Amino acid sequence: MRIRPEHPDDVAAVSRVNRLAFGQPAEADLVVRLRAADRAALSLVADEETGRIVGHILFSPVRLDPEPPAPPVWWGLAPMAVLPARQREGIGSALVRAGLDRARAAGVTAVVVLGHPDYYPRFGFAPASRVGLRCVYDAPDDAFMAIELVPGGFGGHRGLVRYAPEFDAL
Repeated sequence: MRIRPEHPDDVAAVSRVNRLAFGQPAEADLVVRLRAADRAALSLVADEETGRIVGHILFSPVRLDPEPPAPPVWWGLAPMAVLPARQREGIGSALVRAGLDRARAAGVTAVVVLGHPDYYPRFGFAPASRVGLRCVYDAPDDAFMAIELVPGGFGGHRGLVRYAPEFDAL
């Protein structure tokens, strides 16, 4: 298995992975909307030697409200999906690690995720409320998490984290 950037000819396979992993089309449709709005900052796939795509992860810019004079470069991680038959094999972990590494290399200073509180802490995510960040969506405190990709990546910023408007259709 390898992790690589999504290519244009991967679109159908990425949609399939998201539909099957989540058991509904909402996340696959979100990926389509983010691509169409040019808000897919980073989209990676996990593929087998045969070229079959078994996993996908996407990052998109988020903004802070109130917006500071020099807005930080932060991304939101969503969605992340692995084919049900291939879950619990480390594919999702490989996607998250590769995504965070590439985000850091792209100059992103922090990443937020609204996800499972038992899964994301293994990568260094912690409740965002600890650094004064709140989620625009109604979510349990321990499910909205953040990670600093570089020292001082939060920059002392506090407030409400807003995702791209394409998320509002979820």
